[in-house]
Amino acid sequence: MTDPFTLERRRRAIHGWLLLSPALVMLSVFAFYPSFATFVTSLWSRGTRRRPSEFVGFENYQYLFEDPTFWLVAWNNLLYAAVTIPISITLALAMALWANAKIPARSFVRTAYFTPAILPMIAAANLWLFFYTPSFGILNQIGGLLGADPVNWLGQPSTALWAVCAVTIWKEAGFFMIFYLAALQTIPPDLKEAAEIEGASRWTYLRRVVLPLLMPTTLFILINAMINSVKLIDHLFILTKGGPSDSSKLILYYIWENAFAYFDRPTAAAMTALMLAVLGALAAFQFLMLDKRTHYR
Repeated sequence: MTDPFTLERRRRAIHGWLLLSPALVMLSVFAFYPSFATFVTSLWSRGTRRRPSEFVGFENYQYLFEDPTFWLVAWNNLLYAAVTIPISITLALAMALWANAKIPARSFVRTAYFTPAILPMIAAANLWLFFYTPSFGILNQIGGLLGADPVNWLGQPSTALWAVCAVTIWKEAGFFMIFYLAALQTIPPDLKEAAEIEGASRWTYLRRVVLPLLMPTTLFILINAMINSVKLIDHLFILTKGGPSDSSKLILYYIWENAFAYFDRPTAAAMTALMLAVLGALAAFQFLMLDKRTHYR
């Protein structure tokens, strides 16, 4: 006869699996299986009607590592992430601190900061396309008033990627601000009063109290920003289409181009598998290393 303690453990285990099953089914159907199928596709050659696909192992990966365009796109994406992630997070924190302070028209300030986040990326790209238009765009109009020559922001390799980065920062900072603003409102006001009694300056209070308490939020935002840096390509279709000379092409756009423009699914699958592996490694590093230094209240 089974003792009551074992029955209770089994009941709790079944209850736990029942609670996990909806999420497990969704992840299996929309995440685990597609990832596995993508990896399997990357091990086969590109098939045609006359020549069916064949198992080639890791030849597609070898082809990628020998492709200069792939390395250029990877460098573009690395530079894109290195620019947009820290600037977006820093601006989001600054805006949240400002919007959380006791200032006039605080609700208007919060709405103004968050407005870019609710715009679809296509709409935001079309708006900035008006800013970047050669000779007639707002940026060139302002530059003309200051005596500067017109600049084709999206039409030259030296400025195209930076112009795309500016659109992303403008779009992402307001979205990340909401998380920081919510986290700031959970910090007890007693901590600030205690810091003022101890004679701590605003900078000391921010550095020693606020920032450590915001580390869980920062870690969450950092992971989301890292994922967004390889998944946001809507604005590329409107602004540059990866040009000129692949100077603004990012990895996800290159994957789409191979899969749906060149119909080379195995190469696109190999790039997708590499991207997932890199993202997984970075996420594991962040959770294993940064999470140890994160203070959870």
